[in-house]
Amino acid sequence: MAKKLKSLLSQKDLKLTIPEGYVDLLNQLKEKIRKAQLKAAIAVNNELVFLYWEIGNMLSGKMKEAGWGAKVIDRLANDIGNDFPGISGFSPRNLRYMRKFFESYSDLSILQAVPAKLPWWHNILLLEKLDSQEERMWYAQQTIVNGWSGRALDDSIKSKLYLRQGKAITNFQDRLPSPHSKLAHDILKSPYNFGFLTLSNDYIEHELELGLIQNIEKLILELGQGFAFIGRQYHLEIAGDDYYLDMIFYHIKLRAFCVVELKSTDFKPEYAGKMNFYLAAVDEQLKHPTDNPSIGMIICRTKNDLKVEYALKRVLMPMSVSGYEVKIHDALPEELQGTLPTAEEIEAGLSEHHIEDIID
Repeated sequence: MAKKLKSLLSQKDLKLTIPEGYVDLLNQLKEKIRKAQLKAAIAVNNELVFLYWEIGNMLSGKMKEAGWGAKVIDRLANDIGNDFPGISGFSPRNLRYMRKFFESYSDLSILQAVPAKLPWWHNILLLEKLDSQEERMWYAQQTIVNGWSGRALDDSIKSKLYLRQGKAITNFQDRLPSPHSKLAHDILKSPYNFGFLTLSNDYIEHELELGLIQNIEKLILELGQGFAFIGRQYHLEIAGDDYYLDMIFYHIKLRAFCVVELKSTDFKPEYAGKMNFYLAAVDEQLKHPTDNPSIGMIICRTKNDLKVEYALKRVLMPMSVSGYEVKIHDALPEELQGTLPTAEEIEAGLSEHHIEDIID
């Protein structure tokens, strides 16, 4: 008891005798330690990736020059395992990945530019899922910029993000200053993948909006990094009349409000005029002097590109038009309703494969 009391008194004395500037120094030291830990982790990863690249180089050379067969890799994996018990990462499958990794990035400058900065799991995903070098490099760069986990990278590949990013039709080049216009254009997509929604074929805009709000986290993930949700059916009063915006976001990188209008039909030219009106009001009522001009995002079920280009040509405010995709189900006959499992029940019964299972 006396020992415990002495310890408590000692801690009390320490608190009372903390000199001025101590807390600041402590925080600075903690920050340095964290940065050093991060650098060490990155350095370890880089060393590992380069080791695997060098092993892949040696394997590739022997397989081509000496004509070694595939069974040699099995023997190598077994012998390495015997000499380095307890060390994982040298299974036959992973050795084959090392060979493929080298042959995909045999140019050392390309390796150093991007792939070497990624964890090995991410590199394997890129090798497994993609055949195009250009696509691999694009996804690798996006992974670094956005800090994607292996699961997020896998989801982005499955949703064909490479083919959708920057594909919205916009008038940004004429309505926003450079390079801000390019950044805004590159951030937007078409079509948006709202595959997490299942709607009937004759759904209305309210159902679409409600479904997106109920899945707001998935919606923000699909929109991309930087979108902060402000609200739905956002109220604006203009000349005594009430107007309601479907959704409004603020984009951190663009430093601008993003007004989203959802349409369950094909694009109509009058949508651009209405959005022009909304953006003028948002800039007047919400925009801070340091913000960039607000951006309109019209997201339609379908669109004709030529109609969109004509409609955006003369509007004054910056806006984009994109399509979107959802899951459509046909209504079941009344006697069958309730007899089949829902999509959620089916998903709950399926076991999800983890990325880590790619490697033994």
